[in-house]
Amino acid sequence: MAAPGHSQSFFDGITSWFTGKKADEPMVDALPYKVTIKVDHGDSDLRSAIEDSSNLVTLQESSAPGVAGLVQRALSDQERITAALYEKGHYAGEIDILIAGVDVNDRGVYDTAEAARKRGPVPVQINVDVGPLFHFGDIRVLDAKTRRPLTDVPDLEESDLVEGEVAASSAIARAERLIVADLRKRGYPFARIDGKDVAANHITRRLEVSLFVESGPKAGFGRFTVSGTEGLDPEFVESRINIEEGDPYTPERLDKLRRRLTSYPIIAGVKLLEAETLDPNGRLPVDVEISERKPRYFGFGTKYSTTEGTAANAYWGHRNLFGGAETLRIDGQVSWFGGEPDSVPNADPFGYMLKATFTKPGIFTVDDDLLAEAAVLREVTNAYVRDAVTFNAGVRRRISDTLSVQVGVDFEQGHVEDADGKRRDFVAGLPIDVIYDTTDSLLDPTRGIRSSARIEPFAYLGEAGAGPVLARGSLAAYHAVDDRNRFILAGRVASGSMIGANLSDVPAQRRFYAGGGGSIRGYEYQSVSPRNDNGDIIGGLSFFEASAELRVRITDTIGLVPFVDMGAAFEDEVPDFSGLKYAAGLGLRYYTAIGPIRFDAAVPLNPRDSDIGYGIYVSVGQAF
Repeated sequence: MAAPGHSQSFFDGITSWFTGKKADEPMVDALPYKVTIKVDHGDSDLRSAIEDSSNLVTLQESSAPGVAGLVQRALSDQERITAALYEKGHYAGEIDILIAGVDVNDRGVYDTAEAARKRGPVPVQINVDVGPLFHFGDIRVLDAKTRRPLTDVPDLEESDLVEGEVAASSAIARAERLIVADLRKRGYPFARIDGKDVAANHITRRLEVSLFVESGPKAGFGRFTVSGTEGLDPEFVESRINIEEGDPYTPERLDKLRRRLTSYPIIAGVKLLEAETLDPNGRLPVDVEISERKPRYFGFGTKYSTTEGTAANAYWGHRNLFGGAETLRIDGQVSWFGGEPDSVPNADPFGYMLKATFTKPGIFTVDDDLLAEAAVLREVTNAYVRDAVTFNAGVRRRISDTLSVQVGVDFEQGHVEDADGKRRDFVAGLPIDVIYDTTDSLLDPTRGIRSSARIEPFAYLGEAGAGPVLARGSLAAYHAVDDRNRFILAGRVASGSMIGANLSDVPAQRRFYAGGGGSIRGYEYQSVSPRNDNGDIIGGLSFFEASAELRVRITDTIGLVPFVDMGAAFEDEVPDFSGLKYAAGLGLRYYTAIGPIRFDAAVPLNPRDSDIGYGIYVSVGQAF
């Protein structure tokens, strides 16, 4: 039964059922209060910093747990506001907090507050005289043992701990981190700040700072051990530790090792636990503690577009099939094209795909991965309808954390119907892919570059025989305008060409098309492509696309994205940039644990008479 005065709502009950958590219980001795802040000699920025630091202010709507709780908040605020003043360079400020007119440090404040609560919310007055602004004076970095100045010290200007600068307390902490990081980078794993002396001169209004540094011994890496593995073979991890005993110690090598290991789907996290003491050889042992994900997973998804129809998919996967981080994923998808395909008017709009993808890390060396994919599919588009069996396989070489090269084979056997009729096509290619990726997220990047390039000579391509070469590439860049990643500039360009073939010889599914959700939003799927004399879409031998977005995060879960797209496909193998189409739109993003859910609406800016007036797209992940 719910407590008296508190009835659990229907939604509270539903939440409890799903999460296992009970709804918040009512506060036993809730004490409403009203805060007033008076700041003398401070600007609006300083006042905001004081208000943001105050628990009395930020927790005001939730009341206080009785008089004792209110007094405790006030006492805590004295320290918190003092810290806020120090951060802004004010070291002679005065803070008075009154509860019902009585100083919070007065013993009589409890009785006064109890009496005041009977008259309504208890008044709380915060008076702050910020005092004069201080600047840094002498800055000294000393050896903790000898008390002599250290000569090999990094430039502290980056931390703002510089004589004459505003004496922000955070600058001291940044300088400490900078000094320790520099020493660790130079091979001192136990480097630390042993102490500091900070003195405010109230006459000169200068803050004198002395930092005492304990560098500790210089060391190399010792033995690496592996712990925490469950289904994953420990030897798999050991073979990927490319740090030898005796190599100079640097945190950068450990960071690279962590990124390398977490690139495997089975590994959820890596802790690199450095020993507290050196081994008998003067080296630093490190334990690699692995946290594994659940090996099996499944899921489903859907996407919708007014120009491309609807698709639903389900998948099942295994992240560690044989104990060596091998992965297997089975995907199934059904789709329904929005209407009759333009080039195949009487085609059934139903499509499907069943696909299996397998990866085997370390096929030759620890840097070589085997990738294989087989699929059976029926694809329905405006330009063609395809029934096919495909198989792709290749070996990917990891050149570095950000660069990889893949060489493989590409086979396809299928029936394709387009504006020219039905044809049976066989494709055999040798694709070579280069991928460079410095982004910080797969589905929602905020910084970095993501680029890819493919060269695929064809041993056989439909009726073109041997000789044609496909070349295509894309480049996307992301830049966070602010430190909180609330404003992200994103841009993308892509282009491609089929070299050495006539358009009629190239199977429809291997030609280039433009228009639609992954291309030029606002135009129908494939509609910004070459057409025959009857107006049917036939595709081209080249294409060019470009997009720009401003991704604005309004709240933690909601974002807005204004965007522009442009591009076209061209009949010749070299883009001539004639007939470029432009579009603009606005997107809504709902951020979830699995990535942003995307809702985009776009309109064409220079449409043809036959073009639609808008396009709507719903899917998971950013547009690019």
